[in-house]
Amino acid sequence: MNDFSMYVPNVHFEQIPIRNLVSNQEYQRNLSRSHIVRAAASFNLYQINPVKVSRRDGINYVFNGQHTIEIVALTSDSRETPVWCMVYDDLSYEHEADIFANQMKFVKPLNPYEVFMANIEAGNDDQLIIRDLVESYGLSIGTKKGHGVICAVSTLEFIYKKCGFHGLSRVLRLIIGAWEGDLNSFSGNILNAITRLIIVFEDTLNDEVFKEKLGAVSVKQLVRTAKERRPGSMGVAEAMVLEYNGKKKSNSNRLYINKLYSREHAIFKTLNAPDDMLNDEAESFEDANEEDME
Repeated sequence: MNDFSMYVPNVHFEQIPIRNLVSNQEYQRNLSRSHIVRAAASFNLYQINPVKVSRRDGINYVFNGQHTIEIVALTSDSRETPVWCMVYDDLSYEHEADIFANQMKFVKPLNPYEVFMANIEAGNDDQLIIRDLVESYGLSIGTKKGHGVICAVSTLEFIYKKCGFHGLSRVLRLIIGAWEGDLNSFSGNILNAITRLIIVFEDTLNDEVFKEKLGAVSVKQLVRTAKERRPGSMGVAEAMVLEYNGKKKSNSNRLYINKLYSREHAIFKTLNAPDDMLNDEAESFEDANEEDME
């Protein structure tokens, strides 16, 4: 007869009031108040995982879930609120620290595409609208770069959230009009750069001029120019403005490149853009898997 005990942790489950839980031990990271507030604002009972607790000398030490208990406490406005805890009675302090340090070592996180498709299966409106909008242009959302395929899923969601349906539609329309679905034209940096332009310049940006001027330059050449100026989507935005303006200083449709900077901080702060978006690292999954454009 098989002994399966070695595969089943020796734990029991209890509902323990938050006031009776102790966290912030030396091996743990500091609590992030901004994360707690942000998560509490979109609190979902079904997203709460059991808190892992080590009971030593009659004290309940939280070694996984310290942010969870603070989110519940903030949402319920009480530290009397109980949370489900997975209680270990046989751990030393050193064993707790080891579990904390290595608990994510073999966990495979979901990538943005997998999260997006799960939201599609759940029938969530935002992702369904984004998918339908993308497909209305004859494009698709995928994980492998190709003609008319958008891999920068998290960037699509960010643009839709902050600029709305019509803003995202305009971004896609400009890309298609300029480069006709070129497999390099839907990178996160290109999408972000055009988003910056339409936010900063609004109706001053003439869509037909953009398509004509930028369509005369390959995406590869545009990216080469961008890299000579500065990294990320801001470099691409600068390169786009240069191509849009052309060499004639008397161009009546001229865009002023310094305007990208005079309003950028206020605009993207207002949009609550995450830090990784401001640093042009938002497409960590999708662009990491893309071949180099050059």
